[in-house]
Amino acid sequence: MMPKDPVMMLGFVNLKLRDFYKDLDALCEDLGVEKQEIMEKLAAIDYYYDRERNQFV
Repeated sequence: MMPKDPVMMLGFVNLKLRDFYKDLDALCEDLGVEKQEIMEKLAAIDYYYDRERNQFV
């Protein structure tokens, strides 16, 4: 379900955060994915979670 490619994952996660989830924790819980895994993959392409914006920037 979650894309493996970091760039595809970025688009997927930001879309889900914008349209369906109040924060990253809610997304991870609902989709059954590890928060740390998402954060590490997106950090590898220089994107980090901004809690105030509820997206990776």
